[in-house]
Parts: sequence; C-alpha cells; structure tokens
Amino acid sequence: VAALQSPPSYNHNLTMSVNDVLCPTSAPFFGFLGATSALVFANMGAAYGTAKSGVGIASMGVMNPQMVMRNIIPVIMAGVLGIYGLIVAVIIQGSIKAPNENGGVYSLYGGFAHLSAGLCCGLSCMAAGLCIGIVGDAGVRAVGQQPKLFVGIILILIFAEALGLYGLIIALIVSGHGSDFECTYK
Repeated sequence: VAALQSPPSYNHNLTMSVNDVLCPTSAPFFGFLGATSALVFANMGAAYGTAKSGVGIASMGVMNPQMVMRNIIPVIMAGVLGIYGLIVAVIIQGSIKAPNENGGVYSLYGGFAHLSAGLCCGLSCMAAGLCIGIVGDAGVRAVGQQPKLFVGIILILIFAEALGLYGLIIALIVSGHGSDFECTYK
C-alpha cells in the first residue's frame, strides 16, 4: 500500500496585477473567435440560401425558362448575408490589439463583446439564410406556375433578409463597445 503523500508546496512569489486579470494575453482569442463566428455562420446561411434557392430556380427554369432571371432575387439576397458577416468580421479584427512586452492590452471585456457581436451577426444571418433558402425554393417554383405570387414571395424574402440585418445592426453596436476598456501599463 502506497503511503499518502502531501502535495508539494509551491512557494513562488507570484504577483498579479489587475491588468493581468482584466487583460490576459489570451483575451484576443475571444475577439478572433467572434470574427470567425460572424464570417463562418453568415457564409453558412448564405451558402444554404443560395443552394436551396438555386435548386428551385433550376427546377422552375425547365418548364418556364423566361422566368429564371426574374426569380434570381433569392440567390442575391442570400449572398448579401455573407457580406454582413464579412463586414462584422473586418470591424472586429481591426479592433483587436496584440499583447505588448508588458502584457495584454486587449481586455476580456473587449474579447467577450466581440465574441457576442460575431455570434449575433453570424447566427442571425444563418437563420435568415435558412429562411431565404426554403422560401426561395418554394417561391420560385410557385411563381413559375403563377406569376401573380411574385410580389408576395418578395415580401416574405424581405422579411427573412431583415433577420440578418437586425443581427448586423446589433453586432455593430455591441462591437463598438469592445474598445471601451483597455489596459495601460506604466
């Protein structure tokens, strides 16, 4: 039977300042994660919306080829969602500051603000892309058979796109607060 040993005692003189807690050198990770989230999730929504709507356009175009260009609107609206994510990612990336020789300058507050901004935009755009894809697919097929449905389908697509726009607006507001607090060293 092995004897129980007490853990070794560490008697190092470890000093931490408030800046080390509020601005750790790992804080930029959260900011970069926010930029990545904005771009990746928004592009996932844009890709799904484009693919799903494109299938509907191709199917409708077999029977009614003169309507293809008129019904390309869902694909364009889905592509705009990717641009929203790109805008937020570039803004977040431009606000992240690298640690210097004294320690971190970029705060956890900023990192978390930028992470939440990226998730807000990215996930909103992904939801909008899902909606645009489903409505676009069914909508262009329906318009191919009954052109009077065009205005109604466009209105539904506009409200679906608005979901991504709401995420973009809030992400811009939240990311603007990410620079409210910075650590300074004397």
